[in-house]
This record gives sequence, structure tokens and C-alpha cells, in this order.
Amino acid sequence: MMGIARSRAGGAVVATALGVLMGFGATLSAYAQEKTEITFSYLWGGAEAKALEELIADYNASQDKIVVKGVSSPDTTKQLASMSSSNGAFDISDHFGSAVGSWASKGILAPLDDLGIDVADFVPAAVSQVTYDGKLYSLPIAVHDYQLLYNKKLLADAGVEPPKTMDELAAAIKALTKVDGDGNITQLGLGSAYMPTTMVVLGYAFGGEWNAGGQPSPADANNIKGINFYVDNVVKPYGASAVNKFIAGFGPYMSPQDPFVQGKMAMVIDGEWRSASLGSAEGFEWGAVSIPAATPELADTTLVEVSTLFIPANSKHKAEAGEFLKYLGSPDVMAKFTRALGNLPARTSLLGNDIYADLPNYDAWLSSLKSPNAKSFSSAPYSAEYSADLGSAFEAIAQGSQTAEDAMKGVADRSGSYAQ
Repeated sequence: MMGIARSRAGGAVVATALGVLMGFGATLSAYAQEKTEITFSYLWGGAEAKALEELIADYNASQDKIVVKGVSSPDTTKQLASMSSSNGAFDISDHFGSAVGSWASKGILAPLDDLGIDVADFVPAAVSQVTYDGKLYSLPIAVHDYQLLYNKKLLADAGVEPPKTMDELAAAIKALTKVDGDGNITQLGLGSAYMPTTMVVLGYAFGGEWNAGGQPSPADANNIKGINFYVDNVVKPYGASAVNKFIAGFGPYMSPQDPFVQGKMAMVIDGEWRSASLGSAEGFEWGAVSIPAATPELADTTLVEVSTLFIPANSKHKAEAGEFLKYLGSPDVMAKFTRALGNLPARTSLLGNDIYADLPNYDAWLSSLKSPNAKSFSSAPYSAEYSADLGSAFEAIAQGSQTAEDAMKGVADRSGSYAQ
């Protein structure tokens, strides 16, 4: 009897608990239904996506009207296709400032002026790049520039000091590139994290301009000098096929098999986000210096880019996406976000903030933002086409199938048909 009584009592407790849970579940369901779900499709992945998801979780826990669903989707072609369709697949996303003019002119970005964002605290050049036809179309979340990174051990073993001039850089590349008896490269003096960026930066370092007078200027004589510096010191001495064969064996960028971390590249031109990723590479000692320039007047030359957040015109929930966008752009959240990624903040009030103090070599990138030779790529309507054509041309040059002169002339010829 006792057992039966206890069983009944237990059954009553279970039934009561189920009733409470069912009622609570129904309440939760109704509660969830009151929230508007928005999709944040972002290009970041790996550790950066993890940091972003933590901010999304903080936001979702902070209020009861909007719930954000984060989706890591690094496919920029898919991103653009979704924005060009009648039914949007996401409500907020990220890209670079150089795309704003092209996308805004096509009507696929929603203007942000009605959100009431005060841009006075943002880096002026960043705001300029995300403004088109007098309207704000994206919010700067981070700023980037480029420095010359070097493997301390490899330079010390070769007796090479971090180069300060182009002549010193050329000598360092030669001293740090190793080839075995069969002609195979075993160590590259100057590698490339991303070939188009390296070529553009070298053009600037020789005094070139990629947009002169508001128009594409790929055939600028100094751009050609910069490209040919790479060709003459990296490609020609060893052969394009040998360089390609060596590069083909590289592990994924920013992974434990990253070629710079593995000592396969002694030097590389790369951005400030490496201060976070390389800082976690145990036992790896590296430094960062200004990219050598062709003349003293061009010292501290660098390329500045802007990471932006935007709302596509086909978003189904623009108002809610705007609230989340303002949250990500607020000073405290921007500081957490850029610290996690090792990025430079887009707000001037955060430059020099102590939150970045433990990032190794971070100051090298931070100080370059103040350089008069910090250049940014145009955000004109033609920029997307121009960037794509430059990318193809740089690849042809690196493969040895075209000279710098012919490849840049080809881009200049095609630029006549670009959208204005």
C-alpha cells in the first residue's frame, strides 16, 4: 500500500510538474512570439565568429523585443546575390567600405540617416567612405591598415635587420629566400597574405595612386614600379612556377598551419588583426614595422580599409536591424568587438584605450592611422568592378603570364565602361 500511495503521490507531483512546465512552455512560446527575429549574416568565421556570437548572446539577453540569429557566411558572392533578390535572406551584414558606393548606387543598401547615429566620434575618413550622395549607408565598426610583419628568429638567423627602405627590403628578400638543390623554394623572403592587397600597398609605397581625379588610375607609373618590385624580387629570381608550387603547400591562413607561423614566409604584409591571432601562437616571436617606402617623403605609407555594418534594402525588419546595428556600434560593444578581433576601433574616442594594451605590436598599426601617407581605396560606384579587374590582373602578373605594364593597361582600357 505504501508503495502504491507513494506512487500515486509521485504521479500527482509529476502531473503537477508537467502542468507547470506546459504552462511555462506556453508562456515562453508566447513570449518568444512577441520578439522579432532578425538574421545577422556575417563574413567572419572561426575565433572571430565566436567572439561575435558572444556579443549577439549579450544583446539577446539584454532586451525582450528582438532576438538576433547569427549566421557565419563568408561567401561574398552569395551575400551580394541575396541582396539583389526581391526576398532578402538576412537583415544586417558586414562588408568593407570600398563597396558602399557601388552598392548604394544600385539601391541595394538601406540608408541609415533615420537611425539618429551621431558620427562625430567616428574616424572621419571612415565616415567619408561609407557616405554616398550625402547619405550614410553603412556604419564603420572597425578600421584596418597594413604593416610589414617579420619572423624574428628567421631574420636573426640570417643576420638581417627589419628593412626600412626598398633597397633594404630587396636585400632582405634575397637573404631570406631559400632554395634547395633541385630548385624548390623552401622558405620565401616576402610572402603575401592576400596578393591584391600586397600589390596595392606596394603601389602606394612607390608614390602611386589607384584613383586619380575621381577615376581609376591603374597604369600610374608609380603603381607599375610597386608591382614590378614584387615581380623583380619574388617572382623572377625563382620563377613563377616555383613560387606557385611552394605556395600551393601552404596551410590555411590564420590557422596553426599558417605559413607565416610555420616559418615558410619570413616577412609578410598584413593587417592589425594579426596582433590577436599571432599573439596566441605559442613560442612564435614576430615583429611589425612600417612598410618600407621608395622615398623618405613616403614614409609610413599604408592602405586603410573600413569594416562596416549595413542593412540591405530588401531586409524585412529594417527597424529592428537598425537597433542591433546601433548596439554593435556603441562605444563599449565596439571596444569588446575590436579587442577580440585585434582590430582598430572606428571611434576616435577608443583609439589608445587600455583595452588594447595587451595586443602585441598593436601600436605599429595604430600609429599608422595618423600618417599623412595612409591611403584608402575609392568607394565610387565603379569600385567593385575595378577591384575585381585588378585582382585578375595581379594574379596574371604573379603567374608570369602578363607584364605589369600590359596588365594595368588592360584594366585601364576596361575602366572606360565602368559604372559612374
